[in-house]
Amino acid sequence: MPSLAICDDDPRQLHTIGKLIHTYFHTRSDSSWNVASFLSGDALLAQSHARNGFDLYLLDILMPGLNGIETGRQLRETGDGGEIIYLTSSNDFASESYDVRAFFYLLKPVDKQRLFQVLDRALEQLAYRRNSCVIVNTSDGPRRISLNHIRYVERVGRIMRYYCTDGTVDSQTIRTSFREMATPLLSDSRFWLCGASFVLNFQHVSGVNGQSALLDNGVTVRLPRAAAVSFKQAWGKYWLEGKI
Repeated sequence: MPSLAICDDDPRQLHTIGKLIHTYFHTRSDSSWNVASFLSGDALLAQSHARNGFDLYLLDILMPGLNGIETGRQLRETGDGGEIIYLTSSNDFASESYDVRAFFYLLKPVDKQRLFQVLDRALEQLAYRRNSCVIVNTSDGPRRISLNHIRYVERVGRIMRYYCTDGTVDSQTIRTSFREMATPLLSDSRFWLCGASFVLNFQHVSGVNGQSALLDNGVTVRLPRAAAVSFKQAWGKYWLEGKI
C-alpha cells in the first residue's frame, strides 16, 4: 500500500493539511493510500525508519528542534527516495530544499488547487519510477530490476554489474559495447553515462564534490576526470528542472 507522511508542529495546520489530502484522494477516487501525521521531525523519522520509509512526504520547514530541511536531509542520508513536498510560511528556504532533492516547495497558506496539481505530478512521478524496470540476463536466468533500485552500473571484465539498493546483480557475458547494453538505462533521464563503462543514477546521488559523487548509502564513487564537470551540471539540472 502506498504511504504518505504529513509533518507539522502546529496541530491546526496538521489537521488542515490532513483534510486537504483526504479530499484530494477522494476526488481522485483513490482509497489505496495510507496517510500518517506527525507533530515533529523526530517522530516522523522514527516511524519512517521502522517501516522502511514513506512514498511521499509533506513537510513543514519551520519547526522547533528538527526542522523540515534537516528532517529531509536525514531521510536522504538513510537512502530514503520518497518524494518530498515542503509547505512553509517562509520563502527563505527554497535553495536548501534543493539540497535534499525536494519535489516541490509551496508557501502557506496552501492553495488547494495548487496543492492538488503538485500532488498529481508527484504521484505521476512515483508511478513512473515504480513501474520502470530493466531485464537483466544473469547466470540464473532473466531478472527484472526496478530502475528505482539501481544506484549505478559498471562494466567489470566482460559483464555488467548492477549495484542496487538490495545488493548487486551480475549480467551474463556481454557481447556488444557497454554503451549499447546500457541503452535501456540511458533512455531514462535519471541515468548518466560517465566515461566508457560507468552509468550513475541521479536519483541516488546526494552530492558531487570535485571528481567524487556521494551516493545516498554513504558510498563515494570516483568519476572519470573528463566526465566530472558535465556530470555535476547534468545532476544539478535534473533536480532543478524536473525528473521526468
